[in-house]
Amino acid sequence: MEETIRAVEEIVRYRFKEKTLLEEALTHSSYAESRSYQRLEFVGDAALGLAFSNHVYLAYPDLDPGQLSLLRAANISTEKLARVAVRQGLYRHFRHNAVALREKVQEFADAVSEEDDTVVYGGSVKAPKILADIVESVAAAIYIDVNLDLQRFWVIFRGLLEPIVTLKDLQQQPQPVTMLFELCQKQGKQVDIRHWRKGAKNIASVYVNGRFVASGSSEQKEIAKLNAARQALSKLSQSKPTNSGTFEFSVRGDGSFEIEGAKQILNELCGKKKWHRPTYSIEKDVGLPHDKKFVYSVQIATVDGVLSMTGDERSRRKEAENSAASYLIRALKESNCL
Repeated sequence: MEETIRAVEEIVRYRFKEKTLLEEALTHSSYAESRSYQRLEFVGDAALGLAFSNHVYLAYPDLDPGQLSLLRAANISTEKLARVAVRQGLYRHFRHNAVALREKVQEFADAVSEEDDTVVYGGSVKAPKILADIVESVAAAIYIDVNLDLQRFWVIFRGLLEPIVTLKDLQQQPQPVTMLFELCQKQGKQVDIRHWRKGAKNIASVYVNGRFVASGSSEQKEIAKLNAARQALSKLSQSKPTNSGTFEFSVRGDGSFEIEGAKQILNELCGKKKWHRPTYSIEKDVGLPHDKKFVYSVQIATVDGVLSMTGDERSRRKEAENSAASYLIRALKESNCL
């Protein structure tokens, strides 16, 4: 542990008076021999948030609170701090006894090593929260070791965050999902992002006013969503018309999607593909007897795995099942399974 402490002190360029603080900051709860970082993480999250808020407040006197919040979020987000842990080499020094955790961290570290530019909103692999937790814990260890002197803490710690994400970076890499919703809101259009799984892949599909625009996939649900939003923005910016395929559909008053006779259509599709018949499961049953609301999901077992989709809330069971079937048909069509 002495070698680890010396190595981390070199990384942060600070010599600890109380070295047990750093030992605690680098210890995961799976490592039972020592106290874990969890209490320090609690302090580090708050200290880092306040220190960075002070920084942007003084550095950008003309920015409004919304812009200041965006800068703070981008610089101390899980994505950013996890990359700090990798690029500064901190991830090599935390102690744990979890094999699955080691694999996830290494997968993320390998992906970060291939990134060329500053990634603000999601890369090819989801950032493990443990890495951001370790950075916050180390931040807390420094903050406590300097007797809670926030200014001194920031002077020591800010170098780890370099390059700090600037307003220009945010303008060049706007948050795709937020940008998509803002764009469609300005045009008076409704956005719906639906998630489903195909084997080990998460698939996110973007619909605007009930019509399919784009989809994205990843093993991680959030990255699939980001990829789908990026693709949708690209298509919408090119003003390319989209269509939903050959099935007759309608967009209800609440913006939800519906294919008339979807259950029967899905049965026929399964027959043609020699798949097992769809099975429906109730996901939600709420309300008084005279005002019930139901949500159903539908599953199909194929050679590639189980495909599943959840429908919208309906006042009748058959309608709820039809809603689920509608979404699964559309998802199958988009993924070229039909």
